[in-house]
Amino acid sequence: MVPWRAMARKQVIVQLDDELVRKLDDEAARRRVSRSELIRRAATTFLDALREAEQEREMTEAYRLLPEDPAETEALHRLAVESWPDW
Repeated sequence: MVPWRAMARKQVIVQLDDELVRKLDDEAARRRVSRSELIRRAATTFLDALREAEQEREMTEAYRLLPEDPAETEALHRLAVESWPDW
């Protein structure tokens, strides 16, 4: 997202209980942002975390299907030690 360029927005109606609204308002006030901005940030953070978890799951599955070769790992470690003697 380009910070200096306003993006088109769509109004979405979501039902929240009074306690959650109070907590959102308190946090928004503490951060000096609107409730809408706080919810946008929270939604973005949540979606980013979901994407990151999915990428991690995919990487874990790839390693399960094609595990690291211990001999290759040792050879790379030796190369690193030779290249950076302070290790």
